[in-house]
Amino acid sequence: MNVVEPRTATLYAALVGNPNCGKTALFNQLTGSRQKVANYAGVTVERKEGRFVTPQGRPVRLLDLPGAYSLTATSPDETVTRAICLGEHPREGRPELLICVVDATNLRLHLRFVLEVRQLGQPMILVMNMMDEAERRGIVIDVKGLSYELGVTVIPAVSVRKGGAHGVLDALDAPLPSAPPPLPEGTDLHAEVRRILAVYVTDRSRESVVLADRLDHWFLHPVIGPLILLTVLFTMFQTVFSWAQPLMDALQALADGLGAAVRATLPDGLLRSLLVDGIIAGAGTVIVYLPQILILFLWILALEESGYLPRAAFLLDRIMAAAGLSGRSFIPLLSSFACAIPGIMATRTIQHPRDRLVTILVAPLMTCSARLPVYTLLISAFIPKRHVLGVFGLQGLVLFGLYAFAIVSGLIVARLMTRGVAAAEHPLLLELPAYRLPVPRNLALGLWQRATIFLSRVGTIIVTLNVLLWALSSFPPPPAGAAGAAIDWSLAGRIGHWMLPVFAPIGFNWQICVSLIPGMAAREVAVSALATVYALGETGDAAVDKLTPLLSAQWSLGTALSLLVWYVFAPQCLSTLAVIRRETGTWKWVAVTAGYLFALAYGAALITYQGTRFLGGG
Repeated sequence: MNVVEPRTATLYAALVGNPNCGKTALFNQLTGSRQKVANYAGVTVERKEGRFVTPQGRPVRLLDLPGAYSLTATSPDETVTRAICLGEHPREGRPELLICVVDATNLRLHLRFVLEVRQLGQPMILVMNMMDEAERRGIVIDVKGLSYELGVTVIPAVSVRKGGAHGVLDALDAPLPSAPPPLPEGTDLHAEVRRILAVYVTDRSRESVVLADRLDHWFLHPVIGPLILLTVLFTMFQTVFSWAQPLMDALQALADGLGAAVRATLPDGLLRSLLVDGIIAGAGTVIVYLPQILILFLWILALEESGYLPRAAFLLDRIMAAAGLSGRSFIPLLSSFACAIPGIMATRTIQHPRDRLVTILVAPLMTCSARLPVYTLLISAFIPKRHVLGVFGLQGLVLFGLYAFAIVSGLIVARLMTRGVAAAEHPLLLELPAYRLPVPRNLALGLWQRATIFLSRVGTIIVTLNVLLWALSSFPPPPAGAAGAAIDWSLAGRIGHWMLPVFAPIGFNWQICVSLIPGMAAREVAVSALATVYALGETGDAAVDKLTPLLSAQWSLGTALSLLVWYVFAPQCLSTLAVIRRETGTWKWVAVTAGYLFALAYGAALITYQGTRFLGGG
């Protein structure tokens, strides 16, 4: 094979491959934490870039391109991948080296894409990932023969194992390979794949009993499978409370100690009020809920890495069909439990415009992680910490119920939106990846990225909004001799009282009204906003650590339940509405989304509050 001389300049390479080939795991293995995630200009398609240095000192800039089944693009994901591979992207140059990643256990599907990439006439290497799983299944691959046949270097790899990418690093240190020879024009790629497999791959997997088959017998069973899924989700929400409590107590003690130290050090005045009541009371209250958010993401990452999530999508296909959608909508809606923004972005894989639009409109109903601090605060304040049947925590049951309520509501709304319109989406076809034990390194990296994003929001959006809210709550000062708390005379107090006639029928007081405004920028800000308002509104020395008992003492059960229901439906944060505008290309659907969510939130909160009052819950 002809080669060109290696260069000392940074090598620009790109990872390409089908979804579920382990491409992102290989990207994480090579780049570690030296990566950044953004969106490609003009489209909401995730852009991952990492930089690292090979063992022999060669700097590499690596792109993790969106997964694609073909270079004949049918979705925004595949359009971006095709444009970059061909050098047609307006802001990304053509990669000097394409690293094509395939699943060694599913070469019949993945090799066709390899042949498409080969036809581009670009220098490339082929990474045969998941070789350990292939060997376990009895799949024997003639790596040297396949390399000779394709005209490219073929590298066995296990991207989820430490050191599993050494062969890739060695190849990056080697001279840049020349482009492989193209296939004759008019070659039937499917027939070519069958010929290559017959010569270079011996598959004995059908002769052995594979663990995946036994697991799928239970996990995909029409009756037992949904029960297992329900049990997994139920356990997940129980652990959100039980596992996180010790860490939350430690963070709460740290925030309390910091606030007390600042209060004791500084004299009474605006500076002390800003630091204690504005910044520490606001940011500290939100940071306390970081353990719960990370535990929720730990479950999601572990289920994804284990290969269980696509099977859950398969199980729920019939339920999605009852809502007028297909199982393809499940993954975007599931992603919305982390955040509605990537969930809405994930709808780009849905080809039918109607199904994609309806999924975008109902995605905000899924309970994103930003709601978790609000739910936890109110559940902790009003739901007793006791067990049901001696096993299940009542607080965890309520949290599970809120998530279930949101899911059922989303399916009902989707059914109403699709009523009378025939679905045109194709039947659900999913590639089920192999079962794997989650890799601790990948879980840790995913949690680190989530914690970094959360803390960056605390340090920017949340602190900024709380400082602004503190200013609105502190100025103008009360006139001399005025009675009551100073915040009642402030701009925030006046705004809250102006909003009160609209929200009083659903049980909200003026403090809640004030917290709703910054909560439009980021939902978790509502908690810190309440902490700031109540810290400034207390006539004594009430600090942020007393927020929970303050709410339980001053709010009725009806108010708390009404606010919980409000946050199940309330219009999403402004960032989510902006993404809806970007995805749909019109403000019409932004207005429709905000309008129907507000109507649902207000109506449900009104029924909840008035119903609770009727039953004696005030």
